Amino acid sequence: MAPAGRTDGEIARSLLLQAGISALTIDERADDVREQCCRAYADLCPTSLADRVLPGVPALLAWLTEREGMRLALVTGNYEPVARLKLKRAGLGRYFPAGQGAFGSDAEDRAALPGIARRRAGMAGVSFSRHETIVIGDTPRDIACARADGVRCFAVATGPFGADELRDADGVAADAHGLRQVIADAL
Repeated sequence: MAPAGRTDGEIARSLLLQAGISALTIDERADDVREQCCRAYADLCPTSLADRVLPGVPALLAWLTEREGMRLALVTGNYEPVARLKLKRAGLGRYFPAGQGAFGSDAEDRAALPGIARRRAGMAGVSFSRHETIVIGDTPRDIACARADGVRCFAVATGPFGADELRDADGVAADAHGLRQVIADAL
């Protein structure tokens, strides 16, 4: 099973099933599994992930946060403590406020995450508009989760998938610099 685009819970479930653990036991112990995964990641994570930040990403995030009415939220398959630690150690945490986004700890099914993020970004019990929401990703699963929630998706071919494999997105860029143009054109 290729992990790209899968939630941490889905990956953990698959590994545990392969190890002979029953689905019922996994469900009953899901909180323990999540806690142990997060603890293990914190122990293994390098103190700095700055070298893994793609060129142009900090400038893109700064540009997005400067736009009036723009809200950034992370939608990721990582458990929230793992995602927050990655962002902090990559020097990008300031762009993604607490209480926003959706994580693998919210749902094992990645397709549920954009809806969760939109609810958290909304006001007075009304979810943030689908029309104003854009998912940015680098896997076909990112595109599928956006489609499942009826929102637009832009893909960037910086991960394991090339532009051809990401063609179902509303726009595809080769890198963060190209992604800025795709977003600017859409807005």
